[in-house]
Amino acid sequence: MVIVDTGPLVALFDESEPAHRVCLDALQSMRAPLITTWPVLTESFYLLSDWQKGQTELWEFILSGGLTIAEIPASYCGRLGDLMRKYRDKPMDLADATLVVLAEIHKARVVFTLDRRDFSVYRPRHLKHFDLIPER
Repeated sequence: MVIVDTGPLVALFDESEPAHRVCLDALQSMRAPLITTWPVLTESFYLLSDWQKGQTELWEFILSGGLTIAEIPASYCGRLGDLMRKYRDKPMDLADATLVVLAEIHKARVVFTLDRRDFSVYRPRHLKHFDLIPER
């Protein structure tokens, strides 16, 4: 399982993004299922809002089974708040907190992100550090 952050979703579906090719190559080499959360999708659609093609292609990717959208159970709201307080100096936003919690729930270790600065610092309960892709 690969946890997917906002950056790669925007880069994959907006060809003008500098990381478009790197993210596309990384996606093509992945064999594990991709999973994300609604806050990440909210950010992604917002950032693709000026590019109708990108939004349409992201929806098609989701509907074709390319990306699973996970629910974070309400019982994890406390953990989300704890993470956001712990990393307030970054600051950690809700989308990132949901990805860390998602990784904890599924014991996932790989995150597809362009935000290496933050995800190299975040520490889920089950790992010392995430494995980040694409490698830079």
